[in-house]
Amino acid sequence: MTTVRYCINGKLVSGIAPTNRGFAYGDGVFRTMRLLDGELQDWPQHYQTLVADCSKIQIVCPSADLLMQDFRLLVSSAAAEEAASGIIKIIITRGEGARGYAPPAICEPTRVLVQSPLPVYPAAIYQQGVALYTCQTRLAQQPLLAGIKHLNRLENVLARAELKDPRFFDGLLRDYDGHVIEAVSGNLLIQKENVIMTPALDQCGVAGVMRQKIMDWYRTHGQPVAVTAISLEQLLAADAVVIANSVYGVLQVTQIDDHVMATDHWAKELRSHLHYIIH
Repeated sequence: MTTVRYCINGKLVSGIAPTNRGFAYGDGVFRTMRLLDGELQDWPQHYQTLVADCSKIQIVCPSADLLMQDFRLLVSSAAAEEAASGIIKIIITRGEGARGYAPPAICEPTRVLVQSPLPVYPAAIYQQGVALYTCQTRLAQQPLLAGIKHLNRLENVLARAELKDPRFFDGLLRDYDGHVIEAVSGNLLIQKENVIMTPALDQCGVAGVMRQKIMDWYRTHGQPVAVTAISLEQLLAADAVVIANSVYGVLQVTQIDDHVMATDHWAKELRSHLHYIIH
């Protein structure tokens, strides 16, 4: 698949009004998920997260049925092979409004679905793991927006622009207190002396669906994941580190900057537990 397709408010178009608040102010949220065998992977979890994210910024999330109608329309326009796999990004904005920051009293949310090809990852990242670069860009603390995937992603853009060395798969983001928060495009989990930990996201960062799936799996099996502040020193001393998102799944971190990490088969085990299919 090479074509990027769009569905906006139930129509197969690619244009959006300049007065749309998502375009003008980043006033909205989004989530990204895999399309495999014609079905959205982890759709119930993604929709639940969209609803929660919208609620935090006082947008009424469109119904799951309406979004699924848009999805079916979008993939129906593709050839059979292209309709079966890809990446689906769902964007919900507050809708159109007049100039100025004040949200309109009455506003119809805008629904945008984008279908693009599945990224082609080298097999080595699943077999040998990946290296991370510690970004100089820091995440600002804003509890009101912490955890949600809002459309203001300039910190991630600036951090990703730092990654010029092809040895590094992704960047490592910290806050201004020096706590490790996440990767540029995924969440972090660490293992230390049989304790599973993930950075707290109550001040900044994005709470991804794959992170939640891992936490749920451990909780179901009697080992809750500790959500806590983690320093860079703690991260480097971990017995194992993985990064996770809904596209590449779970990857073992084998190096951070010039520091070689302890490695095991944790990422492979998690992919197996979660039935993640490597494409």
